Amino acid sequence: MAIRFDAIPTEQVRALQSGGLDANGQVPERRISDGVGVPCRHCLKLVPKGEFYLVLAYRPFAMIHPYAEVGPIFLCAKECVSGSVEAKLPDFLVSDSYILRGYDTDERIVYGTGRVTPTVEITSYCKALLRRPEIDFVHIRSASNNCFHVRVERSIQ
Repeated sequence: MAIRFDAIPTEQVRALQSGGLDANGQVPERRISDGVGVPCRHCLKLVPKGEFYLVLAYRPFAMIHPYAEVGPIFLCAKECVSGSVEAKLPDFLVSDSYILRGYDTDERIVYGTGRVTPTVEITSYCKALLRRPEIDFVHIRSASNNCFHVRVERSIQ
């Protein structure tokens, strides 16, 4: 099975980079990266040391409902290119482990899919989840803070 790691959509990112409001109705905060632990959810790379980045509230769901979590994320402050990739784990996933959860077509958590997963096992666990017909997509989230990192879907290769 082929999978795709999907970055936040470019049109949403450009709106935020140009001063648009986040999921909490606030203007994103601007900070300067120390080069460590500041993963951009659009280019799927760490924001380089000395570069500005945005901190904002993000809801990675199309609809508002009880499972539509909102949490902090980082984005490059200046325009960057989408890092969506086929099959290859994004380089910005540098922690030892992440929380993975499967969701159905109504964006509800499929209970029993949530698991803290070692980074080296992310691709295989995503594929196993996406083989299940009731699972539409998978979220990769921080194991320590639960922040959204990237969405994983079946690829149409």
